[in-house]
Amino acid sequence: QVQLVESGGGLVQAGGSLRLSCAASRRTFSSYAMGWFRQAPGKECEFVAKISRSGSSTYYADSVKGRFTISRDNAKNTVYLQMNSLKPEDTAVYYCAADFAVIGSTHAEEYDDWGQGTQVTVSS
Repeated sequence: QVQLVESGGGLVQAGGSLRLSCAASRRTFSSYAMGWFRQAPGKECEFVAKISRSGSSTYYADSVKGRFTISRDNAKNTVYLQMNSLKPEDTAVYYCAADFAVIGSTHAEEYDDWGQGTQVTVSS
């Protein structure tokens, strides 16, 4: 089990940028693929991005491809989500999640541990 804490959310104007961070409490962080998911009010949890254990492989939802970048620093036990060109439809609570796997999954139910979430609000 790994415990995760997200930070970096906030209110931003459309077209702006935010960087989310997710800090892990365990030294075994590098044993997990990591994913970012988001959930808007009244909607299902949506896959955003994932990154493999080593950081060598990444994958993005079509809705964020070219705008968001997932990265990780295993020495710091931290995964990041750089969000550029933000749109109002990006407004949601963003969660990081850990999957005890090499490359990780796009399906929320496959993940083992979740952070508490951080709110991202994009205004028009």
